[in-house]
Amino acid sequence: MDDDEKKEIRQAFGELVNMAPKELEEWLETEESKEVGWTREGENEAVGHKSGRRIVELKRTRVDEYDDDDYAHMKKVIGYCRRHLAQRPSGDVEETRWRYSLMNWGHDPLK
Repeated sequence: MDDDEKKEIRQAFGELVNMAPKELEEWLETEESKEVGWTREGENEAVGHKSGRRIVELKRTRVDEYDDDDYAHMKKVIGYCRRHLAQRPSGDVEETRWRYSLMNWGHDPLK
C-alpha cells in the first residue's frame, strides 16, 4: 500500500467516523449498542461492537503509528459505513437498529 492510498483511506475514515472517541466509548456502553449487530459463533460480542472499540483505539493513535492491520480495519469500516448508508430506511431513523449499528462503527447518521 503506497502513501497515496494510505492518505485516501485516512481521509475517508475521518469523514465517515464522525463520533469522537469518548462519545463512541460512551455509546458502546449502552444497551442499544450491545443489542445490535451480528455475532460470530462462539463469541459474545457483535462484530460491529468490537469494531467500535478498535475505532476508538485508532482515533487515539498517531497517524505515523498506523500499521497495515490498522489500514485494513479502516478500509473495513469505510466499506461497512458506505454500504449501510446506501440502505437508509425511510422515515425517522433516530431510534432504529440501522442507526445503532452504524453508531457501533463510529458513524452517527444524525450528525
